[in-house]
Amino acid sequence: MTTADTVPGTLGRLARFCHRRRRLVVLLWAVGLVLVMAVGFGFAAPADNDFTGGRSESAKAQNLIKQHFPERKGSSLTLAVQAAAGVTAPTVQPRVEVLLAELAKAPHITSVHSPYDTPGQISRDGTIAFATLQSDTNPLPSSEVKHLIDETRAASGDGVTFALGGADVVGAETPYGGASDAIGAMAAMLVILIAFGSLLAMGLTMLAAVFGILSGLALTFLLGYAFPAPSFSPIVATLLGLGVGIDYALFIVTRYREALADGADPEQAVVIAIGRAGRSVLFAGATVVIAMLGLFVVQQRLLNATAVAASVTVLMTMVAAVTLLPALLGYAGRGIDRFKLPYLGRTGSRSPLAERWARVIQRRPVTGLVVGASVMILLTIPAFSMRLSFEDNSTEPRSSSGYASHRILSEGFGAGSDAPFVVVAELPPGETGAVLAPLIGAVAATPGVAAVTPAQTSADGRAALFVAYPTTAHQDAATPRLLTELRSRVVPGAAADLPGVVVHIGGPTAGDADFADEVATRLPYLIATVIGLALVLLLVLVRSVTIAVKAAVMTLLSVGASFGVLVMIVQWGWFGPLLGFPTTAPITAWVPLFVFPILFGLSTDYEVFLVSRIREEYDGGYPTREAVARGLGHTARVITAAAAIMVTVFLSVLATPDIAVKEFGLGLAVAVFLDATLVRMVLVPAIMELLGNVNWWLPRWLDPVLPRV
Repeated sequence: MTTADTVPGTLGRLARFCHRRRRLVVLLWAVGLVLVMAVGFGFAAPADNDFTGGRSESAKAQNLIKQHFPERKGSSLTLAVQAAAGVTAPTVQPRVEVLLAELAKAPHITSVHSPYDTPGQISRDGTIAFATLQSDTNPLPSSEVKHLIDETRAASGDGVTFALGGADVVGAETPYGGASDAIGAMAAMLVILIAFGSLLAMGLTMLAAVFGILSGLALTFLLGYAFPAPSFSPIVATLLGLGVGIDYALFIVTRYREALADGADPEQAVVIAIGRAGRSVLFAGATVVIAMLGLFVVQQRLLNATAVAASVTVLMTMVAAVTLLPALLGYAGRGIDRFKLPYLGRTGSRSPLAERWARVIQRRPVTGLVVGASVMILLTIPAFSMRLSFEDNSTEPRSSSGYASHRILSEGFGAGSDAPFVVVAELPPGETGAVLAPLIGAVAATPGVAAVTPAQTSADGRAALFVAYPTTAHQDAATPRLLTELRSRVVPGAAADLPGVVVHIGGPTAGDADFADEVATRLPYLIATVIGLALVLLLVLVRSVTIAVKAAVMTLLSVGASFGVLVMIVQWGWFGPLLGFPTTAPITAWVPLFVFPILFGLSTDYEVFLVSRIREEYDGGYPTREAVARGLGHTARVITAAAAIMVTVFLSVLATPDIAVKEFGLGLAVAVFLDATLVRMVLVPAIMELLGNVNWWLPRWLDPVLPRV
């Protein structure tokens, strides 16, 4: 039997203190949580969804617009109008003008451009028109956008349809989180209940995880003042915190129950659980944090902020796991299995079935390696055709106002009517927008450009802009190709004859394309950084170069397979409608950036828990083959439960209407499922069997350099 005395000191002493002073620890956590939630949720920093920062062309265009066209610094909305009788009919035009007058009164709306006053905003057949609403803030508050949507819907009827569209409409109609968070938590509770078979064990696991998640989220809302974060930041932090928080508590409670079953008293069992599983929790959590902070290499401030938010949430779940959970276990004592449900759960964590499975793979390691690797590689192949963009009105649910606006505008003005390029030019002193006539003509003559608006000169006379509408939609691969053509050939050629004129192409569509290009360029650096940092951590923990490198390769396979499945479902449309994706579309640009580091951290979690136990068995005198079988037998059940929790939590976001969050959750769920099944149950035992004692290779010169844990 393992005793508390054999457990390394620091974590063992911390566990013993939290167990003996459990009343104080629980009180401090409860009071601290109430205070931090009151401040964090009550004074949360506003979201920032402006991804145009940096040195991209769209960022330079946006800076010019902010400097010389202050009236356009906020976001804009588009009101689409469709009337079979014609938008200028005596029964229709007054209704349109009354609605525009009402919308103009809304807070933050600074101007409304009526189709009856602005050329080019009525279709050729006269049945469709659009008006633009300019605001003084970006983004508009969701509550205000929803009110505007309700007004437009109420005005529809009697042969006239109004629909409001724009980026802020996407955010308001497809909010993050909501019911999906509750679904994920309930599903996780069910999995834990099946694993433990005890209401008390399940309750303590969830309580520790929830304390960590809520405190982490509250802190991230406050950190938003220092690190402005986008709207999806809380859902990323919540999903990650919910997954790892429950997993970490699950591993510790499982080790605690195992120690009790081996004859330890409750205090010894707490010390053993924290000293053994708690060490793995800290290393696994540190790997997740380091992986997330690797996003800083992308050099995008909003992604940096999201990485910080997710890291803080993970840190708080780690702290809760090694401080609050020991105190809660002190109250449970030997009654951890109290309120046990019949036919569910087992006290022991060892799985004879998993041991037998490991021995089957060990007898046919080459077959296991070839079959497992072939499946992962086949799933990875579609990832090489991945395209990146952002969701827009065309990807919204078909019943939404945003999609209705997209449909109407496409019918009246073409597919590219809601994917405009904003061309901005700095003018030399004394010039006006008229000087841009040759440039406007060149852009209008470019194949793929449907229409171009007249130039508008700024009030200070130092800049001018016009808008070019492509013939293809925002999500069409031809649209970014047209942007590249305009930037690389058309605009430089025309601007060469305009001395002193500096031209940039921006707008939401160009901004999305620039961000996607930046992601594609920076993703290899992110992968290299995260893998390098994780390898160092794994080397310190398992003291094996072979296992550290193997873990990195296995994780890359899981990531590739996950990206491949996303491409098949989202881009190619396989089972898309069944999973809540209304149309085919590119992958949302920020999704791969977060799926990779999060998955790398979570995959390393499983590697740490599995290999740590294998190393324990190996250090206990068992040969590598036996250590692998016993280690898998001891960890398979808990890793399976942990993976099931992760998968259910991540799949719960399919209940949310937001396409990007669906992609994020689906990608992680697929990757975790493959990692916990093919990788941990097939590839790892097969590779370790083939490598034998080489698994534990560590150069002699490196051994004294690495700190001992």
